[in-house]
Amino acid sequence: MIFNKKHILKISVVVFATTLFFGCKDNLKNVQQFTITEFMPTGEADSIHLKYTDSGRVKTILVSPKMKEYSSVLHPFTEFPKYVHITLIDENGQSNYIEADYAKIYKETEVIDFRGNVKLTSHQGHFLETEQLFYDQKKEWFFTKQKFKFTAPGEGETLGMGIDFSKDFQRIDFKNVNGIIEKLE
Repeated sequence: MIFNKKHILKISVVVFATTLFFGCKDNLKNVQQFTITEFMPTGEADSIHLKYTDSGRVKTILVSPKMKEYSSVLHPFTEFPKYVHITLIDENGQSNYIEADYAKIYKETEVIDFRGNVKLTSHQGHFLETEQLFYDQKKEWFFTKQKFKFTAPGEGETLGMGIDFSKDFQRIDFKNVNGIIEKLE
């Protein structure tokens, strides 16, 4: 078989295009690896004991064995993966306490998502147990759609699914009450 200049040119173009195609395919994978952002915390801390003050007055105390900060993601948040205990202090110096196995604070909305063995105790004697509880810091409002057990001083226990209430417990909205256990005196 005799190769003329046209055949050599066609073969060269096919070889070059094939090489370029397969070469770009490998490079594309490499470029994709560089553009994938790994979901890594931008900061981590152990044995956290934070006090939030406003106008010289302590408003919140947060204690946790581990904190992870995710400030470079699209919707930044702070995570407490091992345990969290928060003390909310009102204008009169009265404290409400929240503890949970896990918590996540969303920076943009200022909502805290508490999960796992969530317990809230108020200075008035209110007590709430649930598996998930949200706290909207801007509105000072708690809410959950999960099962709960709520104990009010002198009123017994209320069991249900879903509850909303203000930080000072002046407004409480029970969504679905499954039962009320009256306190026997």
